[in-house]
Amino acid sequence: MNKEVIRLERESVIPILKPKLIMTLANLIEHSSDRAEFLKLCKRVEYTIRAWYMLQFEDLMQLYSLFDPVSGAQKLEQQNLSPEEIDVLEQNFLTYVFQVMDRSNFKITTDEEIDVALSGQYLLHLPITVDESKLDKKLLKRYFEEHHHDHLPDFADEYVIFRRGIGVDQTTDYFFMEKLDMLIGRFWSFLMRRTGLEKLLSRRSKRRHKPDPKKDDEINSETEQNDLSVERHRLENMELSFRNLLGKVTIQEPTFDRIIVLYRQASTKSKAERGVYLKHFRNIPMADMEIVLPEKKNPGLTPLDWVKFLVSAVVGLVAVITSAQLHEIDLWVGMAILSTVIGYCAKTYFTFQQNMAAYQNMITQSMYDKQLDSGKGTLLHLCDDVIQQEVKEVIISFFILMEQGKATRQDLDLRCEELIKEEFGESCNFDVDDAVHKLEKLGIVARDTIGRYYCVGLKRANEIIGTTTEEMVLKAQQGISTT
Repeated sequence: MNKEVIRLERESVIPILKPKLIMTLANLIEHSSDRAEFLKLCKRVEYTIRAWYMLQFEDLMQLYSLFDPVSGAQKLEQQNLSPEEIDVLEQNFLTYVFQVMDRSNFKITTDEEIDVALSGQYLLHLPITVDESKLDKKLLKRYFEEHHHDHLPDFADEYVIFRRGIGVDQTTDYFFMEKLDMLIGRFWSFLMRRTGLEKLLSRRSKRRHKPDPKKDDEINSETEQNDLSVERHRLENMELSFRNLLGKVTIQEPTFDRIIVLYRQASTKSKAERGVYLKHFRNIPMADMEIVLPEKKNPGLTPLDWVKFLVSAVVGLVAVITSAQLHEIDLWVGMAILSTVIGYCAKTYFTFQQNMAAYQNMITQSMYDKQLDSGKGTLLHLCDDVIQQEVKEVIISFFILMEQGKATRQDLDLRCEELIKEEFGESCNFDVDDAVHKLEKLGIVARDTIGRYYCVGLKRANEIIGTTTEEMVLKAQQGISTT
């Protein structure tokens, strides 16, 4: 099966579990006394960073309680706030949410990324659209007017899709109906080429075509090195053979490891909607990203399906009527033509019914298997993600400075990425700026006269941070248990 390569920008998220990261780095330290000091430092770093964010996260949760779709309306009534005051609070809430999204390395999905993702089909074969009349258009519009973001998608006034992490999903099956659709699609392409319609349509599409740097094969070496390449195996690119047509085949689709959708439902004449919805999904195939859209319309036949349906019926009827008028019709030929037309119409109908069943199954799966959490649970996930990512960035940066000595910002960035690649086999765009900012704030890293970063010794680093509240609580609990 021919492969299609999709190139995406590398992300800053470190895809390594924190315990595995800490133990692996600790085992690289030669002396056992230094190893013990390093493990103590890792705990103190995490406790301190968690304390830094505690008050901010508490404010975020308090604000969300006012805009919880389930119970927020009652709390807003109890506060006796004016509409203007509520507007200010909800904008403050969105500001907190977008800050947490950024610090946990979630990115707003752009139109370009969505076009690349939806340029193929995977398991979903129905056109899914959003019922815009059911979505609020004021909340996010007001936010983006006050907080500028580059490359916002066209639908940013109605809902925002955040994504993080890239994975791969594979499915093996016979795909008989999908293969039949593929054969019909290739036959239609052949007819369009023979009739010249393809050239006419291609001229129109070229006028609207915009170059896609992520799918261009002729990219420079620097871009290719920085981007992440993932393969897509589609039935549309399958080589025609009896083995492929009659046997099982494996299709492959890149996935967004995590997706969070933020939106608000539209207000009605009787009720002003103030609830903000947050839904958290995992392992969503790029080509099937429509399943996470809010307020989806019920799917129907595509315009192309209707065109094929009507053209086939008209061509078949014209062939039968023309043959009858010429008195050259053969009973079996007429029946064959009618059977072909009826069979194709039946195939279109049953394919649609099969796709509807698959769609319902995918929606159910997205609710039970793919959806991680919603509302407050999503925010708690995000808050923990922020802490885990920043702790890992700080630990890796300190370890590099401790083991390899002084480094410029660029050298430190490169060394951290090389360590992650060599020890864990993972790639990421390491966020060195945030890491050194936290290290300087902790007081365990400084810069020399020429701007190179250096760290203090392990024992001195633990003395600078000092005993944390969590350590004192643990010691107290151990004292109580021994007595």
